[in-house]
Amino acid sequence: MTASTGPSPERSGVSRASRLTPRLFLFVVLPLTALLVVIAFGSLALHSQAMRSLVAEREQRTAHAAADSVSEQLQHLGSLVQALARHAQTAPSPASALGDFGFLLDTFEGGTALVAPDGSITTAGGQADWSDRPVASIVAAARSTGAVQFSEAFSDPTLGAPLVLTAYAAPDGEAAVGAFLPAGLAARILDDAFTGESRVEAWIVDPEMRTLYRLGGEATFSLVDHPGVAEALRGESGVTFATFAGEEHVIAYRPIPPTGWALVIEEPWEAVDNPLLRQTQAAPLILLPAFALAVLALVFGLRQVVQPLQALDSRAASLGRGDFEAIERPVGGIGEIRSLQQTLVRMARQVRSYQDSIRRYAAALTRGQEDERRRLARELHDDTVQALIALDQRTQLAQMAVRKGSPEAAERLTELRQWTLSLLDGVRRVIRALRPVYLEDLGLPSALEMLAQDVEKASGMRVRLELHGTPLRLSPDREIAVYRITQEALSNAARHSQARQVDLDVAFEPGRLQLTVHDNGLGFAAPGSLNELAPSDHYGLLGMQERAELMGARLRIDTAPGAGTTVRLDLPL
Repeated sequence: MTASTGPSPERSGVSRASRLTPRLFLFVVLPLTALLVVIAFGSLALHSQAMRSLVAEREQRTAHAAADSVSEQLQHLGSLVQALARHAQTAPSPASALGDFGFLLDTFEGGTALVAPDGSITTAGGQADWSDRPVASIVAAARSTGAVQFSEAFSDPTLGAPLVLTAYAAPDGEAAVGAFLPAGLAARILDDAFTGESRVEAWIVDPEMRTLYRLGGEATFSLVDHPGVAEALRGESGVTFATFAGEEHVIAYRPIPPTGWALVIEEPWEAVDNPLLRQTQAAPLILLPAFALAVLALVFGLRQVVQPLQALDSRAASLGRGDFEAIERPVGGIGEIRSLQQTLVRMARQVRSYQDSIRRYAAALTRGQEDERRRLARELHDDTVQALIALDQRTQLAQMAVRKGSPEAAERLTELRQWTLSLLDGVRRVIRALRPVYLEDLGLPSALEMLAQDVEKASGMRVRLELHGTPLRLSPDREIAVYRITQEALSNAARHSQARQVDLDVAFEPGRLQLTVHDNGLGFAAPGSLNELAPSDHYGLLGMQERAELMGARLRIDTAPGAGTTVRLDLPL
């Protein structure tokens, strides 16, 4: 016989490992490096798009909040003059009413005034001159609408800034007018919203394109054609991008009700995006450490994961061929692989132990069959054959007595019948030992009753049988399995336990059959698991366990030295 020239499992594993290295480099390292390049050089464009969206959203929220704040302040001014006009209706005189609301002079920089229904100014507060102000037109508008009205901005020589009037006329009563500076109103809101180092510029423009307020920058260009101004004056709001002198700006705009003014907020794009953009330009530098980490990860994975797994695979293949020592050799690798090998080692030991148990159990079954055949042969030879010889002799004597007409003929025939009945009983006993005919004909309860009688007659041990529930016929395989388990349990009690009494309880319950065999004998030290019965030479108990598992039942044995033995069988129906 020539030796095999095929590669060994270890050499085959090394060959696979050598082929796996370029595959890992091709399918892991290169795609990872390409992905990093795409991410690194694409991050600038992605970052710019994301920043434009974020900045536009931020500027729009800022413009929205600022416009709403200015609008709320305008409504507040309107509610103040409304309160003054209503108070003038109940005050003793216009002067006293104006005096009660003297605190309004801190809010209305241009002063306050009460106007009679005929349009003449009744009284005025503050140092302002009301003669050149459009009081009559704004009061008339307020009386016609019955609501607070705001005038267009006009120049005031005293204050040197655009001024706006707000008025409310009480029905058939005095009208209250207040003059305020739009720039002051806006400054109280917007100056605190932006820091001094910010490059943000903001404007408030009225429908006549007059600048009512300006924050930051210098008024070096006209707002007529400036992006966002016309849109806001039309009542639109939004964000746009525009380039001035080669520099891109973010422009947010929004209208301010109820005056129809336009708020425009502008900020250079470079001031927002440039710091972060310069940081992302260093993104390609991560390629070198990322590539080095990928190579280290590849080497680590090859030495600590791939090669140990290949070795473990080879050991497992040898284990499948029956080489139990191969799995014991360490393969190294990470802790999880070592733990997996230890699990396989324990499993291999259990399989080997189970194989040894099966071999011993098979040998015991073989010996049991041979012993049973030897016992049957001896019983047939010692009892049945001898009885047949004696029966033949008695038959000859009976024939001779009949031929001679001897008076002993009837006695001989009676003796012959007794020998025949005895022989028939012995043959039936042997048949029942081989195959219980009562089980097939009458069912499990009757077969168990006959078994209890036979064991009681043969051993002298009292066997008490109790049946519970309504008996059911089971399949032939299940009935013979339950019968054999009961037979083995009674046989063990008769041969080994020195018991005086055995209680056999059979309960037919809905959906299950429960059988209990309890003796008051010596008991024994049971193993921790029924799988350990074979090494303990309890082959009868192991056979009971095997029969129970084959029919899907659960077998439990409770015993201890001096405490008797209880065998419980739980069979789902």
